[in-house]
Amino acid sequence: MGVESGPQSPATNNSRSRTTKVVAGFVRNVLPLALAIGTSGIFLLALGKSPSAFYGAVIQFGLLGTGWQRSIIMLAPLLLYGAGLIVAFRGKLWNLGYEGQYLLGGVLVVGLAPALTQSLPLALAFIILMAIGATVGGAWAFLPAVLKAKFGTNEIITTLMLSFVGIGITNMLIRGPFQNPEVTVPQTAVMPLDTMFPKILGSRIHIGIIIALLVVLILHFVLTRTSFGLRLDVYGASPKSALHVGIDVPRMIVIIFLISGALIGLAASVDMLGLWGTMRANWNPSYGAAILPFVFLARLNILASIPFLAFYAVLATGGALASQDVGLDSHFLLVVVALILVFMSIIEYIGMKRDLGQSYIPPGLRKAFASLLSRKNEGDS
Repeated sequence: MGVESGPQSPATNNSRSRTTKVVAGFVRNVLPLALAIGTSGIFLLALGKSPSAFYGAVIQFGLLGTGWQRSIIMLAPLLLYGAGLIVAFRGKLWNLGYEGQYLLGGVLVVGLAPALTQSLPLALAFIILMAIGATVGGAWAFLPAVLKAKFGTNEIITTLMLSFVGIGITNMLIRGPFQNPEVTVPQTAVMPLDTMFPKILGSRIHIGIIIALLVVLILHFVLTRTSFGLRLDVYGASPKSALHVGIDVPRMIVIIFLISGALIGLAASVDMLGLWGTMRANWNPSYGAAILPFVFLARLNILASIPFLAFYAVLATGGALASQDVGLDSHFLLVVVALILVFMSIIEYIGMKRDLGQSYIPPGLRKAFASLLSRKNEGDS
C-alpha cells in the first residue's frame, strides 16, 4: 500500500527556491560568458590559432605579474562609466551620447590641468578638475534630457547626434586652444607625473580606483535605500504609474540624464588624471559600447557590475597584449564582446518565454517540428 506524500515543508520549498534562483542566475549571468569564450575559441581554431594559447596569454598579461595592476587601473573609469549607464537604463532611458560626454569632459580636464595643478594645492586642483569633468558630462546630456522631458523627443537620436558634435568639438579644442605647441602631433600638453593622481602603496595603481569604488557604493545606497531610488525604479517600470503616484516625470528625466552624464564625465576625469595625462585628436577608448553587455549581465545592479566590469578589464588589458602575442588583430576582442551580447540576448529570450509559460521556439519552427513529428508517427504506424 503506497504512502501518500504530504505537503512540502516551508524549509524544503525555500531551499528549492534558492536553488532555482542560483541556477537561473548562473544561466543568465555566467553562461553567456562561457558560451562566448567557447565560440570565440572555435573562431580561433578556424583562424589557425590556439585558443588555449590566446586565453592563457590573456590570463598572463591581465592577471599575473603586474597585469592585475593594469587591469585595476582600467577598472577605475569603467566602474564610473558603467554606473552612468546603469542609472539611465534603470530609468528606461537610453543615454547613447556617452562618447561625447566622456571625450568633452576628458579634454577639458587635461586642457585645464596644467594651469590648475601649478597654481593650486594639488588636492584642491584634483577636486576642481573632477568637478569640471562631471559638470561637462552632465551638461552635454542636458539638452537631450530637456527635449525628452518637454517634447518626448527620442533620446536615442538626440544623444547620438550630440555625441558626434561632442567628438568634433573635442578635436577642435585639441587642435586649437589646448594644442601642445612643443609637438606637431595634434595633442594636449602632457601632465607631469607629479601632478597626476598619487599611487597606492608604491604600486602603479592610482587613487582613482578608491574614488570610483566610493562613488559606486554611495550610488548603490542611493538607488536601493532612498526615496529617489524608489522613484527612479517606479518611473523605469512604468512612466504612467509614476505620473499617477505623483512623481514629477519631466524633472525625473532631467535628473536621470544629468546624473548619468556626470558619472561618465567623472570617469573621464579619473582616467585622465590617473592614467593618460594627455589626449590626442581622434583618440577614443570606446568604453561604452564595450561594457554594455556587462552592464546588462549585472541586471543593472551597481554592485553586481563590479565583477563583470573587472572581467572585462582583464579581458581588455590582457587581450590586447595576447592578440599581439599570438598574431591576432586587437579587434578580435570586439568579437568576443559581441558574442557575449548575442548569447545574452538568446538566453534572455528563452528565459522570458519560459517565465511567461510560453514556448521559446518561434512559431514557424514549431510548425516545422510538428510537421516532422506527424510524418514520423505516420511512418512508424
